[in-house]
Amino acid sequence: MVTHPPPLNFKFSFIYLFFPPFWVCLIIFSPHSTGLVPPTPLPATPSIHLSPSVSSSPLPSSTRPSFLYFPSLVCRSSFSLSPSRSPLRSPPPPSLPSFLSFTQCSVPRSLWLGCSSVAESLCALRCLQSIPSTRLSNGPVTGSRKRPSEGNYEKEKEHCIALFDQWSEADQVEFVEHLISRMCHYQHGHINSYLKPMLQRDFITALPAQGLDHIAENILSFLDARSLCSAELVCKEWQRVISEGMLWKKLIERMVRTDPLWKGLSERHQEKYLFKNRTTEVPPNSYYHSLYPKIIQDIETIEANWRCGRHNLQRIQCRSENSKGVYCLQYDDDKIISGLRDNSIKIWDKQSLECLKILTGHTGSVLCLQYDERVIVTGSSDSTVRVWEVTSGEVLNTLIHHNEAVLHLRFANGLMVTCSKDRSIAVWDMASPTDISLRRVLVGHRAAVNVVDFDDKYIVSASGDRTIKVWSTSTCEFVRTLNGHKRGIACLQYRDRLVVSGSSDNTIRLWDIECGACLRVLEGHEELVRCIRFDNKRIVSGAYDGKIKVWDLQAALDPRAPASTLCLRTLVEHSGRVFRLQFDEFQIISSSHDDTILIWDFLNVSTNGQSEGRSPSRTYTYISR
Repeated sequence: MVTHPPPLNFKFSFIYLFFPPFWVCLIIFSPHSTGLVPPTPLPATPSIHLSPSVSSSPLPSSTRPSFLYFPSLVCRSSFSLSPSRSPLRSPPPPSLPSFLSFTQCSVPRSLWLGCSSVAESLCALRCLQSIPSTRLSNGPVTGSRKRPSEGNYEKEKEHCIALFDQWSEADQVEFVEHLISRMCHYQHGHINSYLKPMLQRDFITALPAQGLDHIAENILSFLDARSLCSAELVCKEWQRVISEGMLWKKLIERMVRTDPLWKGLSERHQEKYLFKNRTTEVPPNSYYHSLYPKIIQDIETIEANWRCGRHNLQRIQCRSENSKGVYCLQYDDDKIISGLRDNSIKIWDKQSLECLKILTGHTGSVLCLQYDERVIVTGSSDSTVRVWEVTSGEVLNTLIHHNEAVLHLRFANGLMVTCSKDRSIAVWDMASPTDISLRRVLVGHRAAVNVVDFDDKYIVSASGDRTIKVWSTSTCEFVRTLNGHKRGIACLQYRDRLVVSGSSDNTIRLWDIECGACLRVLEGHEELVRCIRFDNKRIVSGAYDGKIKVWDLQAALDPRAPASTLCLRTLVEHSGRVFRLQFDEFQIISSSHDDTILIWDFLNVSTNGQSEGRSPSRTYTYISR
């Protein structure tokens, strides 16, 4: 009796790739069944199927074709072929290349779907050459990603591990690198997933366990507020490090050091424990955690008050019998010092607004002043400069040099610069309040020099001759002239590269001192701009029209900003010319020809509703002395 070989059921998959200028057809041939077990009967219907979708094949899984998925696939046709049951065995099919002799790819489907070109698809196909042929077994043949358990495997594994443990660390690393290089992409992914958690380290938790709490605290102390909040939620150990390290207190201290607004607000909250070592009296970290958002809320409120013009107003009346006008002033947290037209200098308590002291000695109006913790320096229309002791009010020195009124002065770091109606600028060396010597006289302006300012690099002066002149601080040599104003210049401030000047042409100009270019012209005042100050956010100007205007500095420096958006607010309370003003993040203090000093407080604003018009409701405090 003739024994017929088991019937074979072959699957063919045709893959058409558009590969200019040729059509490429890959035929994947794989046996469906081997051995003595009869194959699964074919369905009654023809098995030739064309489908646009890879995953929607109606064939059973046993007859579903082995198919490589390429993005550039144009069409697919698959069929199952069963040889006729004839007594004579059909000749075996020709052998195919080894890289096509597989039934199902062990590479994830995402590898094929991720190919973006024919070239990448062919490269992926070549990678399959390294995949070993899958064993054929009864039933449907599938690729195995895990080696079947065999008796020898466990022994071999233990033997390999024993050898591995005997090697040095360098040899072990080299051996593992060699193993990884022989693996396929799918295996690399598994190894990567296994290594990821092993490589992660919770160093904030690990450092205190080694007695290195201070290092963990130092690392977390660099976080901002939002990150510090998130860090507290990581785990209890992180929260403990933040709490015991008083990191919220340190964050507030860092902000206070770098931001004057934070400094003022911390003083308002009476934070006497900032910048002090840990003691039993210091509030816990949770107190500073809750304090931080309160300060943030105060900052937002202050910014809104500046934009909307909301403020409380306090007024000091400085009337005397024979004069009218407060020409100059300066203030700090405790006091306001003002120079008056009646030749006197008055010192006011900033809290009670009471006059603490009156200094007399000048024989003319006090036109300018500046003070520090030791001395007050004043310039007068009597052509002299006087140096006073702050606490006692005693005159320490009198400088006689200028021939006419001393209109302005500035001193810092052992250097003083004065300017006069006599068109000259005097540069002085200040070794001590009693030891002041003339270094150099700068001549170049063709009219009265109304204002000077300087730093370590430049001395800047402005004159009624419509020009701003720049001089070298170290050599006192002339550097350049800034031209642009159409009338005399009454005021300026200089800091870094920026000069801001006000003129009797009713305009304010912003200059780049290094190149002499005019960056912006601000228009809005109706008369001479008499005083001007700026910080990082805003410019505040006062004019002979009695108005104080607040300008957006950052917008003014942006050439794209419309001119109509630059003036944030106009404050109208003075009934006379505004002579001098200074401001900080919380307030403006101004003086006027109407013999008053006004304190515009943008911090302590009443909570009842206020209109945002030109004259919002205010709280007045009148002091007459």
